[in-house]
Amino acid sequence: MENSGGIQASLAGRYALALFQLARDNGQLDSVGGSLASLKAALAEVPDFRALVSSPLVGRDAATKAIAGIAASLQLDPLTGNFLGVLAGNRRLGKLADMIRAFETLVSGHKGETRAEVTSAFPLSAEQTAALSQQLRTRVGREVALDTRVDPAIMGGLVVKIGSQMIDSSIRTRLNTLAQAMKG
Repeated sequence: MENSGGIQASLAGRYALALFQLARDNGQLDSVGGSLASLKAALAEVPDFRALVSSPLVGRDAATKAIAGIAASLQLDPLTGNFLGVLAGNRRLGKLADMIRAFETLVSGHKGETRAEVTSAFPLSAEQTAALSQQLRTRVGREVALDTRVDPAIMGGLVVKIGSQMIDSSIRTRLNTLAQAMKG
């Protein structure tokens, strides 16, 4: 498996790499990945959890106790629960979202997949996601794991990022291009 220098260069990447290596060596990549997916969803949906993770005012002991409770309520696997405890103890919870993204990138590389970040104005259906994944697989020549997010500001269309490549078919970009062309 190739470890990109970009992942190892960041603090979040080093923590993610450590978690990835532990999970891989213990045969727990799927369970840790599932637990991190639950955490990612909680970060997106629960404002109190986001506040806990990002607040510098929460002390180590309070953060550690809160994280233990959250790990239990989300039924996270023990390795992920311990990892969160280490993050809380080291006051690194603020980098959790970055660590999850780096872990997903490492797992994708391990599986021979490419990750694509897809932004749409509205949530994509399962059929749309499958069709997009198939088209990207044809374009890239290997399996593609999609990270989807919704941003109503793009008004319509999609913005797809695969590595350093970006495909922007959003209505916002098209309108901006038209406005620039009209200015002359």
